[in-house]
Amino acid sequence: MKMKNILSTLLVIAVLGITSQTAFAQEQFQKGDKILNVGIGGGGYGFYGGGFAVGGSFEYGVHEFISVGGQVDLNFYNYSYAFGFKDNYISVPIAARGSYHYGKHFLTINALDLYAGPVLGFSIDGNEYYSGTSIVIGAQAGARYYFKPAMGVFAEFSGGSNVIPAKVGLTFKF
Repeated sequence: MKMKNILSTLLVIAVLGITSQTAFAQEQFQKGDKILNVGIGGGGYGFYGGGFAVGGSFEYGVHEFISVGGQVDLNFYNYSYAFGFKDNYISVPIAARGSYHYGKHFLTINALDLYAGPVLGFSIDGNEYYSGTSIVIGAQAGARYYFKPAMGVFAEFSGGSNVIPAKVGLTFKF
């Protein structure tokens, strides 16, 4: 399935969930919240060309504004060298992450959670000519919108070493 089709499907799910749900009292991020993100990503990867990723993250609220957790992605990339040589590349970044949930400082939309924070870990990398590990270090920022008390959508942007630049998907709160 092409990434465009997957993004369209996620958008339809989000719109149906938003329009079919009656109003509810949903607090923004709270201490003790358990959040699971499952999604897809894409974009460039360092000096490599286009790519596609699937993965997830889990966070636990340790403070009214702070969560900690981890993330795992499976990334597929294609890149080319001079003279038309092309290669495929796979990486599996495994990282710890932390988030500061800053939206409640100024937002009145209870169902919207804005967050940002660091990402640190390692990546298992390889193709048919190379395998090894590398460091994952970066920062992420994103937003979650809950169209039901325990289900919503998210969009996340990242920068740094061995991180996926953009991810979208479903989010679940326990």
